[in-house]
Amino acid sequence: MVQRTIAKQIQMVRLVGKGRYGEVWMGKWRGEKVAVKVFPSAEEASWFRETEIYQTVLMRHESILGFIAADIEGKGSSTWLYLITDYHENGSLYDYLKCTVLDTKALLKLAYSAASGLCHLHTEIYGTQGKPAIAHRDLKSKNILVKKNGTCSIADLGLTVKFNSDTNEVDIPLNTRVGTKRYMAPEVLDESLNKNQFQAYLMADIYSFGLVIWEMSRRCLTGGIVEDYQLPYYDMVPNDPSYEDMREVTCVKCLRPTVSNRWNSDECLRAVLKLMSECWAHNPASRLTALRVKKTLAKMVESQDIKI
Repeated sequence: MVQRTIAKQIQMVRLVGKGRYGEVWMGKWRGEKVAVKVFPSAEEASWFRETEIYQTVLMRHESILGFIAADIEGKGSSTWLYLITDYHENGSLYDYLKCTVLDTKALLKLAYSAASGLCHLHTEIYGTQGKPAIAHRDLKSKNILVKKNGTCSIADLGLTVKFNSDTNEVDIPLNTRVGTKRYMAPEVLDESLNKNQFQAYLMADIYSFGLVIWEMSRRCLTGGIVEDYQLPYYDMVPNDPSYEDMREVTCVKCLRPTVSNRWNSDECLRAVLKLMSECWAHNPASRLTALRVKKTLAKMVESQDIKI
């Protein structure tokens, strides 16, 4: 019941984002800023799934968006669904990268924290108070937030798939919603992904994660050079690519995002390039696991002497 009363006490301040599945508002609750995600009733399955995942025990992690409450409100003949979470004023990684140039330390901090959040999601924790393994299924720069301290927080858990090793069951959400075409792994695009095998969803997340690392790396300044912000495959597909556009590029031609020459002449970017290539490998089985990505980035963070 506590949660229900929270929603009544929130004062909506301003609209900060609009997605395919609703709006995000900045609100005030007890003098603190909070984010309020508003879903129309047609998106109830997304709201329900996200709420359910956030309420999973042991879900809390510094690199996963902090959950505060969920609520339902009837207004006239329509129903609105609310999800209340921590508010991060830097907005999404997409917004942040557009207006921020990174140095090596900032790049590694963003990449390592995002990998850490993904690793927490992907990992099953055993025991009575355990947590299932969770695959995100819509990983992209617009679904990752940037905190004040320059680290990432993974958000938008409305499409997630859960796996409990006790029952060996893959729990897929009821919604009809699909991920973002631009970030879909080749096996998702050509429908060869085995939906009954949970591991397959984890490997598809890793592919998307490789694209996010590419977006970050372009904005890292080395030798006085930096690229402007672009979405992955910006130079290969139209603005709102169809399945066909994406399939042609990633499955048929087996192309991957264009890499700048300067990345090879910088030690850090060269290592990050190797990492992203091992994330977006065509064969899902050759991709790295989230834990391996996290450990590789941890080593790089350490060698750069970065405090996280």
